Amino acid sequence: MNELKITLESVNPAVLWGPNNEYFELIKRSFPKIKVVARGNELKALGDESELINFNEKISAIINHLDKYQNLSTNDIESLLGAVASSAQKDATKEGGEANASSSEVIVFGPNGIMVKARTANQRRMVSSINTNDVLFAIGPAGTGKTYTAVALAVRALKNKEIKRIILTRPAVEAGENLGFLPGDLKEKIDPYLRPLYDALDDMIPAEKLKTYLENRTIEIAPLAFMRGRTLDNCFVILDEAQNATDMQLKMFLTRMGPTAKFIVTGDVTQIDLPKKQQSGLHNALRILADIKGIEIIYLSGADVVRHKLVKRILEAYGDIQ
Repeated sequence: MNELKITLESVNPAVLWGPNNEYFELIKRSFPKIKVVARGNELKALGDESELINFNEKISAIINHLDKYQNLSTNDIESLLGAVASSAQKDATKEGGEANASSSEVIVFGPNGIMVKARTANQRRMVSSINTNDVLFAIGPAGTGKTYTAVALAVRALKNKEIKRIILTRPAVEAGENLGFLPGDLKEKIDPYLRPLYDALDDMIPAEKLKTYLENRTIEIAPLAFMRGRTLDNCFVILDEAQNATDMQLKMFLTRMGPTAKFIVTGDVTQIDLPKKQQSGLHNALRILADIKGIEIIYLSGADVVRHKLVKRILEAYGDIQ
């Protein structure tokens, strides 16, 4: 049996182990094959070498997180315990076990160390695709994380200084309700349609920085109609709810693309809110653009649903997924 000793120098053990040693007990339960003892600023672990290597990697990740963000929660611990692949997982990945290691790859760190990840196979395809394609269509039912993943990719590109601006847009089409008589100016009338995009950004950018980005137009959120006549360059542009765009609107949007832009189009062909006399342009776009190099279409499915487990069953009941 091997022994591992870790001296806690840069963090407070009381914070690391949590109130009433809650985090410490969670860590111990995650490593049933290892005996773990903590005394003062020293941590001792006894077990097989491979288990100790994995334990050391994950404890290091937790310590680094606390040192960087000065904050730790149960969710952080659970995420970090899954964020570092063990040697066995890495070997399995090399041999064709695809997702265990890559499923926990972080796209972007949000406020307080929130880790935004691609959690399903098709979300990981989105991450991979945008590196090699300039236009990506992500099509799938509600809850598959297509918009959230797209926004995360845009925020990552901004943080990495790959682009100068993020532009998020969606058609201002009512989902069965009449919002036209809401009080307020144009922005106040439009914001309810764009709320899902704000919600995603709230998870990924600190509030004050997001406010600054919105004020100086580093991040712009606007209805699709506001894209007409513009050239969108050196930016990451997301068209959300594209099933509610007409054929002409989608053509208009896609032809706004500048030489160094990235476009992601997300949509759910089962939830079209256009008036009955108007046809969605998304079906036609998917058909005529499918074979163009530089454009990839990814179809997400029930296997990608990352909301409450009942969401998948609800979608199945409505016939949106098989």
